[in-house]
Amino acid sequence: MAEQENITMRVIVSEGDIRKMTTKRPDTLEDLIGWLKGNLKVNYSFTLQYQDPEFNNELCNLTNLSELPEKPTIKIIPMIELVPISADTESYGDTSSQADTEILSNSSLDRSFQWPEVFDIPKFSVDVEYRLRQGNLLYLRDGTCLKVTKELKHDILEKLAKTMYAFKAYPEKEDFEAVAKALVQTYPCLKESGSSSGWNGWKNSLKFKMGNYRTKMRQIGRVDVTVNGGKRGRYTANADPSHKGIKKPRKGELNFLPEYPEGRDDHNLEEARQVLVNEMMKTKPNGSLVKKKMDLTFAFRRKEVVQTSLPSARCCIDGQLFSPKARFFTSSPEWWGKVCKIISLMNLTVSLQG
Repeated sequence: MAEQENITMRVIVSEGDIRKMTTKRPDTLEDLIGWLKGNLKVNYSFTLQYQDPEFNNELCNLTNLSELPEKPTIKIIPMIELVPISADTESYGDTSSQADTEILSNSSLDRSFQWPEVFDIPKFSVDVEYRLRQGNLLYLRDGTCLKVTKELKHDILEKLAKTMYAFKAYPEKEDFEAVAKALVQTYPCLKESGSSSGWNGWKNSLKFKMGNYRTKMRQIGRVDVTVNGGKRGRYTANADPSHKGIKKPRKGELNFLPEYPEGRDDHNLEEARQVLVNEMMKTKPNGSLVKKKMDLTFAFRRKEVVQTSLPSARCCIDGQLFSPKARFFTSSPEWWGKVCKIISLMNLTVSLQG
């Protein structure tokens, strides 16, 4: 039996995430999609498009693997999943409409990927890429490292910080080391002659750049970093130190504090949350409605937990109502009895606090 040949692809996951991937040539399109899902670690459905050489590399839908050129460029196209609901439960407020309440199943989720096992350096601007390629050629020819100008270093660090922020707002020490090491491996001309590793200086520069990038994101209102604003400074001498009480995701946690869905605010998201709570109190909740409202209010509920000090009883009841058990509606008498006990506990706690 002949050995199955390999196929090398350029996979466009998003604008800031383009990867080179190699695998055994799959037999069917479904096999390729399944392999990509597993290796990219994504939990959403998607279709594929490819650059067709017959049409000046314009994107076309991929329907058969025989259409692919020898080394194809493939683009991931996420599929929109519309949630059907009945007409009597469709609206939750006067400002809502059918068009603007149809949302993606992860509409309020900012981050879809965990930090990669191997960090792929993103593509830089055309000018930066050209200068780095020329630098690599000189390095391969006579071992000469590239003289990095202030402007070139700024462009490199800015792009890297933007890509890192897409995974984490607060990278760890190991993350900075991984990015700096990957940068020097991809572009050997950027090695530092006075450094034992060749990338320690880049690691330190990335730390400072990431701090500056968070400041920029805080100024435009990104909630995952504004939650840590207001620390001690020139005009806030009595505030907490900048390193105290930093709120950030635990290891492996995604969407710690995502942005609200477009066009939503506290008022209409609270209305949607109340609809969700009322629906879950029913004997037979509407599954489609609950799933839709959970997706819509995820960012709002995360803000409640992260930014405010909720009573433990409130967190407890919310956790029970919105748990995986509740989502799959295993509404057994035992489970609902447990919920009723928690409601009673919450009411008792509120009475004692009052």
